[in-house]
Amino acid sequence: MVWMERGYCRMPASPHFVPAGNVSKSDLFDFDKAGIEDKGWKQMQYEQIVTGIFRERPNRFIAYVEVDGTLETVHVKNTGRCRELLIPGATVYLSVSDNPARKTKYDLVAVEKMREGLSTLLVNMDSQAPNQAAEEWLGSSSLFSKEAVIRREVVYGASRFDFYIEDGERKIFLEVKGVTLEQDGHVSFPDAPTERGVKHIQELVHCMKEGYEAYLLFIVQMKGITDFSPNDDNHPQFGEALRKAAAAGVQILARDCIVTAQAMVIDQPVPVLLNGRSA
Repeated sequence: MVWMERGYCRMPASPHFVPAGNVSKSDLFDFDKAGIEDKGWKQMQYEQIVTGIFRERPNRFIAYVEVDGTLETVHVKNTGRCRELLIPGATVYLSVSDNPARKTKYDLVAVEKMREGLSTLLVNMDSQAPNQAAEEWLGSSSLFSKEAVIRREVVYGASRFDFYIEDGERKIFLEVKGVTLEQDGHVSFPDAPTERGVKHIQELVHCMKEGYEAYLLFIVQMKGITDFSPNDDNHPQFGEALRKAAAAGVQILARDCIVTAQAMVIDQPVPVLLNGRSA
C-alpha cells in the first residue's frame, strides 16, 4: 500500500461502495466539495484492488475467493475470527501483490457486510491498517501539538507500545486496536478473547503510575456507527480491565473511518460506552 496525497480519497458512487481497479486523478474525492473537513491527512491507499466473491476460509491465514470465475487462494490480513464478515457469497476486495516470491497473489483487505434489514456495510478488515492510519492522523489531530515527536513500536520495560509521543513536557504511550465487530450499528471489541489485549491495558495503567500519560485508541474500520463498547459477553476480563484503566486515568478514545475499497482514513469520534449499551 502507499500513502495518497493530502485532501483526497477514493470514494464510491454510492454511499457504501467503490469500483475495483487502479486509482486515477479523476477518481479522487475532494473533501472540500463534499463538505467534509480536510485536516491535511494522508490516506492509507492500496495500489491495486480487485473484486472477488468469498467462498471459504479453511484457516486463520488464507481464504478461497472467486476472482473472474477462478477460485484463488488469498492471504487474509486479519487472523481474528471475522465470522460475521466472511460469509460465503460476500463481496470482498483484494489487494494485488507484485512480489513474485509470494505464495499468494492477493491479500483480502475489505468486505461488504450483509446485514438483515439494514444497508450493506463496507468494512476494512486489514489488521495493519489501523496503526498505519493512526500514525498520520496523530500528527494532524488536536490531541498533540504540531511539534510533537511521534515514534512507532517503542519498548518500555517489558512492553512494546504502538506509539510513544513526546510533546513538550508531555510523555505519552498510546496503544491502537482495530475494531471490525458490528451489530445493528453498534461496535465492540474484542471479537474473540484476547489475553494480549488485557495485558496491553494493564501495561498502560503501569505507565500512568510511572508518570506517563496513556491512551487507548479504538479505530472503527467502517462508517455509520452509533457507539463503541467493550465486548463483555465475549471477554468480560477485557471489559473489566478497560473500565479499571479508565478509572486510573487512561484516555479511552474511539474514531470511525471513511472506508472505500482502496483506502481508509480516520474520521469522526465515536461515543465510548464503558458499561455497555444497557447502562
